[in-house]
Amino acid sequence: MRAVCWYGSGDIRVETVKDPGILNPNDAIVKVTLTAICGSDLHLYNGFIPGMERGDILGHEFMGEVVEVGEKVQKLKRGDRVVVPFTICCGRCLYCHNNLWSLCDNTNPSAPLLDTMYGGSGAALYGYSHLYGGYAGGQAEYVRVPFADVAPIKIESDLTDEQVLFLSDIFPTGYMAAENCNIKPGDTVAVWGCGPVGQFAIRSAYLLGAERVIAIDSVPERLRMAKLVSKADVVDYSSRDVLEELKDMTGGRGPDACIDAVGMEAHGHGLEYAYDRTKQALMLETDRPQVLRRAIMACRKGGTVSIPGVYGGFIDKVPMGAAFAKGLTFRMGQTHVPSYLGPLLQRIENREIDPSFVISHRTNLEGAPHAYQMFNERNGTGCTKVVMRPN
Repeated sequence: MRAVCWYGSGDIRVETVKDPGILNPNDAIVKVTLTAICGSDLHLYNGFIPGMERGDILGHEFMGEVVEVGEKVQKLKRGDRVVVPFTICCGRCLYCHNNLWSLCDNTNPSAPLLDTMYGGSGAALYGYSHLYGGYAGGQAEYVRVPFADVAPIKIESDLTDEQVLFLSDIFPTGYMAAENCNIKPGDTVAVWGCGPVGQFAIRSAYLLGAERVIAIDSVPERLRMAKLVSKADVVDYSSRDVLEELKDMTGGRGPDACIDAVGMEAHGHGLEYAYDRTKQALMLETDRPQVLRRAIMACRKGGTVSIPGVYGGFIDKVPMGAAFAKGLTFRMGQTHVPSYLGPLLQRIENREIDPSFVISHRTNLEGAPHAYQMFNERNGTGCTKVVMRPN
């Protein structure tokens, strides 16, 4: 089969690799009908996530048709159309039983490494380094799905692939980010980052009752989508002082909640950004926390900072004194996707939202290297989200 493979920072290749097979009686094999490049994949593309090996198959946003099942699989059968969450969950451990699916204890064979790095291991992820299990990803013609009865959701309506694909990751991620804000009627939510997760965080904040959402970015097409499609007020951080602007927009109080939908590769300007880039280049800091700093300083007293943006290691100059003094609540972590599949599918079927609004580019697997480069460049490409149809 053909698959998108990682060979180093900025080096993505499409190669012929061995077809996956059933390795465990709880496995299924899915013929991928649609897959996507996620912003988190760019952390791999840019070399910020350790544990990658040459030839690893990428991709954790995918859906398709079940073509083979193991003898113990009961809920799926050949021909079923499924969306597969990016987290691999056993369904039996303490965390799965408590709907903390992304913290599953049993699916990551590399758990001891993450125990050492983070003090605990989460679930394995598709196509996301050997720190997270080394499982082949879904940017391929076929993929092996372990624990097939646990996380995948069957799609039995006439919704298109493009309408349901993002149940695999970015729609639930944006929704959980908004849900973590504990939104009350009349609240104002500020969202840093108007990429796909940021767009879904904006839309989800409104679905959950926010009165106003303020979206912050510098990429014109993303700000335009946030304003015209997602109906947010927008701030271009490259031309305005964000903290002063947010004070002015909220009567001096600050947003009730702030969402950092950017994470480790935050862009910015000035001495602070130069400081982070230098420390990161010298391996004295793993992540650039410029957005997190801004979110902490902007959030009103007693507010919430929600962090769906990925952080991978150690950060510097985070104003914890301000967070403590203002009594802020922090909510963060990988998304517990299975908890959201049914409710969000219902919202799509009810026509409350059509997730395909974020798609800007469509291609096949062979176009993946160019698509990665284009998505990574952001400015001037008009690229907000790339989907790929393998077959």
